[in-house]
Amino acid sequence: MADPSETRTAVGGSTVEIERRYTSGDTGKAELRADQGQKRIGGYAAVFNRQSRNLGGFVEVVDPIAFNQSRGDGWPEVIARYNHDDNQLLGTTAAGTLRMSLDAYGLSYDVLPPAAMAHVVELVERGDVRKSSFAFRTVADDWSTTEQGYPLRRLTGVQLVDVAPVNTPAYPDSTAGLRSLAQKFDADLEEVRSMAQADELRKFFVRTDGPAPQRRPKKGMAGHAAAAALLARREDPYV
Repeated sequence: MADPSETRTAVGGSTVEIERRYTSGDTGKAELRADQGQKRIGGYAAVFNRQSRNLGGFVEVVDPIAFNQSRGDGWPEVIARYNHDDNQLLGTTAAGTLRMSLDAYGLSYDVLPPAAMAHVVELVERGDVRKSSFAFRTVADDWSTTEQGYPLRRLTGVQLVDVAPVNTPAYPDSTAGLRSLAQKFDADLEEVRSMAQADELRKFFVRTDGPAPQRRPKKGMAGHAAAAALLARREDPYV
């Protein structure tokens, strides 16, 4: 099976990699749902505002607005596949066999598998398949740091490709994220890769030439002058 994280496709005239993430534990647990006598597979493919594990020098969160464009477009061409495998198709939004929705918690999916995929239904029902995953192309992201100063990527706009119940989630490829960081700081991608391997990406977010001196109101300064000095201090992004 081809790894979607290494697949590239032309979107808007540019090349965009397909990335893949999965939800661990009970947060995105795949489960069986009864609907008018039909057995459907559902779960949360993505959970909002929850930090991922280390993805290779940075962590990541999905912003609640990340899927707004895909939802506004009617979830075009989104599919559900077991383990993201093209040979294990479960349903599609185009056929109405896959339903997508957003709530305050995250991105949920609900799919009605064909009879030929009854083995996947059984695996979910028995609890052998418990995790959910989603594949996407990044449209927009922001970079900052966690409270501990660790590089944090926030996905603010993504094009949803597929959702999947999975039993063996692959390690997420960090290539697209590192490329995004390199572009943000106009840095060489190979340099960024090397820094990621050394767990030194946080250096991009730390000023190395020393902080600007803090401008505090002088003792006895007139009221309006003191206010101006304080305002100048607040506008200094490194204070």
